[in-house]
Amino acid sequence: MTLAQIAKDFGIHEMTLQKWLRRAAIDEGRTPGTTSTESADLRELRKRNRLLEQENEVLRRAAAYLSQASLQGKGSTRS
Repeated sequence: MTLAQIAKDFGIHEMTLQKWLRRAAIDEGRTPGTTSTESADLRELRKRNRLLEQENEVLRRAAAYLSQASLQGKGSTRS
């Protein structure tokens, strides 16, 4: 039985079946590549990294703002 016949029996495109087989080979360690688990981990880590970068930027801006406010406060005279 050919891949085309199997794909037809499942009602899917042959290329879809090829992708599934390639993904299975990688996940089982028979073929080099990034496993499904590693891909999911990478997506999650990239998402976390973006969030941390945004938080870091907010903290940088807040520190700069507070530093400016502190400098302006030292130069003023109070009665």
